[in-house]
Amino acid sequence: MPPESVQMLLVLALGFAVAGLSCSAYQLATSRLPSFGLLSAGPSAAAIAAVPLLMLSAPFLIMRNTVRGRRQEGRRFEFVFLATLIAGFWSLMSGLMLVMALQACGLLLA
Repeated sequence: MPPESVQMLLVLALGFAVAGLSCSAYQLATSRLPSFGLLSAGPSAAAIAAVPLLMLSAPFLIMRNTVRGRRQEGRRFEFVFLATLIAGFWSLMSGLMLVMALQACGLLLA
């Protein structure tokens, strides 16, 4: 396996790990599960503050909702597959942005 592929797999795993960490931190701080419903409060300071949290947490939230929907509602395989692809791509991009930010700060060497 080429080194670039291994690097992308690690970035993907880092993206999912950060998503789970941010969801768990929110749940620890507020004793509630995070959801996309945080944005439905209308234009308020809480909704604006929820945007960075949801940007980081989205892969975890998408997969959590997908697994719940599959178990409880019996959603079709195609829907689960598409949601997994979206969550994976989102995780890859957020992990890549995190790695780039760490490199820009000098905390991670290329």
